[in-house]
Amino acid sequence: MKLSVALCASAVTAASLPPVQTRDEGNMLHEFGQVNSVSPEEAKAGLDLDFSLNSRSVEGYPLQMFGEVHHVEPTAASKYVDLGGNNFSVLPVFGPGHESSLKDWLARVGKGWKKEWAQDIADWRAEAKDEVQEFKHMFKDRKPTDHITKVEDIFAVSFKPTHLEPKEIPAEDMEGDDDGSLESRDSGDCANPAVRYEWDDYSASDKQAFVNAIQCLTRRPASGKFSFSKNRYEDFVRLHQSYAPNIHSRSTSQQTHKFLLWHRYYVWAFEQVLRDECGFNRAMPWWDEKKWAGRFSQATIFTPQYFGTLPGPTNGRGTCINNGAFSGLQSNLGPGQTVNNPHCVQRAVNEGVTSQTGVNSYNICLQRNSYPDFHSCVEFTFHAQGHNGVGATMADAIASPGDPVFFMHHLYVDYVFRKWQLGNISRRTTISGCADNNGCPPLTLDTVIYMGGICGSKCPNLPVRQLLRTLQGRFCYKYNY
Repeated sequence: MKLSVALCASAVTAASLPPVQTRDEGNMLHEFGQVNSVSPEEAKAGLDLDFSLNSRSVEGYPLQMFGEVHHVEPTAASKYVDLGGNNFSVLPVFGPGHESSLKDWLARVGKGWKKEWAQDIADWRAEAKDEVQEFKHMFKDRKPTDHITKVEDIFAVSFKPTHLEPKEIPAEDMEGDDDGSLESRDSGDCANPAVRYEWDDYSASDKQAFVNAIQCLTRRPASGKFSFSKNRYEDFVRLHQSYAPNIHSRSTSQQTHKFLLWHRYYVWAFEQVLRDECGFNRAMPWWDEKKWAGRFSQATIFTPQYFGTLPGPTNGRGTCINNGAFSGLQSNLGPGQTVNNPHCVQRAVNEGVTSQTGVNSYNICLQRNSYPDFHSCVEFTFHAQGHNGVGATMADAIASPGDPVFFMHHLYVDYVFRKWQLGNISRRTTISGCADNNGCPPLTLDTVIYMGGICGSKCPNLPVRQLLRTLQGRFCYKYNY
């Protein structure tokens, strides 16, 4: 039809034009171009479709295209290898009984600053919207080989206090409380928290409603707020892809400790959109993946009825999801920061890697005392190996939300985060660590966590203090065990 219209238009146009002078030689062939084509072999593989990799093909990208999430093995984590040579305990702690704010800490340790810094102190804004951004220039842009062993290591060369004294912490504030009764212990907790149920404690009806709601998002139009996203589900993939360099540690030696907090908020935002835009009205599930270490492919979430089975690689490539609620699911984003790259969402299980997500990793991390040490353990052990074990799309640290099982994995990560917080009230009221991979501006209760407005007014950019507890601030939820 398009060809007929074009020929007709050409004839009309030619009839209205004056005669033109002819020539003996023809045009250069490249001026004509050529009709797009595929070979018979490519057509057999389904490459004639709009998507370069599609549901008709069992082969995906070579696995090396996805890379892998940086990780350490549990035995290495037991020796603190995940800390990358850093001693994060020298960083200030913010919260009750500790430092009140980054501004106050800088002022307190700044006795003996050079004269030129006095003006900076005087020029501090009365209230910072994001303290880390305001004071970031005061901290070093450290190299991977620059370890943090003392607090002076984080300061810029031109900003090096000559007198540093740690603030004394009251003994009673250091005492633990491990009776596990968060609700009876913290005043101000919400009265009727939503309960997240482990997948095997979730009814068949609830399971179906959950995967149907995610399916719904893949069919809804994109919000228009996230460039290159092709549907509402991809808005979440694009948000993660865009923010990935700021919310994941660059390596064990260059870390940011916003990872757990950002993903807690991100998964919660995903829940809000499922409810508000796809009518999801059941309890939220979570997946206790440590039960399935070494046998993810047998897990009850990976079935043809729900998330689809978990295949191994096909000829060294990822295998497209070909059953379950997400059979033939396509993504326009990834691997990595790639955009406008339609391909099927792929898996390639490695049970040798999933075996490292079990009780051993879980216990090693729960034994860590400080937030940055716990954070480092989680990010580089069972979190990383959960991604790498599922493989292919999930092994891509940047665009891994392309596989919906990403959210079940991160619900487990948040579950472990909350379990750790239950061990001591200070873990729910204080924070420390690095707010950025570049240098180590301290993470404070006023550090802002950005969510890109993905669920509208429900998820504004918020300070850490609003995201630290699951029963206060922005949240009101807990887990069923």
